[in-house]
Amino acid sequence: MLFTLRQLEFFVAVADAGQISKAALFCNVSQSSMTVALQNLEEQCGRSLFTRHAKGIRLTETGERLLRHARKVLNTVQLATDDMLIPSNDLSGTLRIGVTETLSAYMLPALLSSITARFPSLQFSLVEYPSPRLCQAIRAGMVDLALMLVSNIMLPEDFATEIFIRSTRRLWTCAGHPLQDAPTITLESIAKEDFLLLDMDDHIPTVNHYWAEQNLQPRIKFKSTSIEAIRGMVAQGHGVTILSDFVYRPWSLEGNRIVRRDVSNVIPSMDIGAVWLPARPLLPSAEMLIDFIRKQKNA
Repeated sequence: MLFTLRQLEFFVAVADAGQISKAALFCNVSQSSMTVALQNLEEQCGRSLFTRHAKGIRLTETGERLLRHARKVLNTVQLATDDMLIPSNDLSGTLRIGVTETLSAYMLPALLSSITARFPSLQFSLVEYPSPRLCQAIRAGMVDLALMLVSNIMLPEDFATEIFIRSTRRLWTCAGHPLQDAPTITLESIAKEDFLLLDMDDHIPTVNHYWAEQNLQPRIKFKSTSIEAIRGMVAQGHGVTILSDFVYRPWSLEGNRIVRRDVSNVIPSMDIGAVWLPARPLLPSAEMLIDFIRKQKNA
């Protein structure tokens, strides 16, 4: 079984877009070319990677497993390419970085490994703060750069931001949940289900906002600061939730499956970016780090 990098690029693009037509446009190829490439990929796997529905595609269990590997492969290839273009000893000194809790868990470990491999002479001073305190640290000059969820809070007007990731929020349910068979899913239909609410990284104001826009309220069964608690309860059928693809994993810690579905109502994406104070010029190392993340996420 031999995959080409192009096949994996197409596969990841379709998984992210949810539609072959959108993915083809993103990859600048014809829809027929992408369809053929994906069909060949499925034949090589010997299993279906997608299920088709009226509005696009959804990954099968096999597709979810392949997606994790495909992202790692493409990321490694991009790192190798960049490594040939940028000298590894360009940067030195210490860069002070602040992060919020979601970024600590879902972005920082892999990012830190990548940048330390690329810039071995650069040292990092890392702190984790809630968003309001991190904004204070930026203004006070306690950190040179912050990585945070910029969509969940109103940042001060004099702060600068560059968004790297816009992560779609979708409905999460256990496998076999009745909502998975619905032609479309709305907040009105979700409001009839027990809802599991994540309370971390300024998430709740965002949740309240998009529910209020529909004059609806979720039927909250449980609220937790632990995403693994929410994940585990969803997987075991104790309720549903709406969370972003960035924090999605197809399995709970107990090994139970979690399935995603698009919601027809407009739900804001979870946006991740770098934040700094323009009145205090960025260090060259901070500028290069932003460029490094930008290239990684646009790969």
